Amino acid sequence: MDKKNFAFDSMNYILLAVGMAVVVLGFILMSGSGSTETSYDPDIFSARRIKVAPAVCLLGFVSMIYAVIRKPKA
Repeated sequence: MDKKNFAFDSMNYILLAVGMAVVVLGFILMSGSGSTETSYDPDIFSARRIKVAPAVCLLGFVSMIYAVIRKPKA
């Protein structure tokens, strides 16, 4: 088969995998214990959960979009 018939090359798949890993890392940063009716955990409002983790997820999704629209080298 001719390589020109494929929509993605190996670099596209690598970029997709890296983007997915960054998204998973963002969700891991967002996770943690929560508050219940009997105990309050102020960590749910930490900067890591509110600011850093969503930014990491957004960066991962943007990199995945780039990996999909990137044209393979001919």
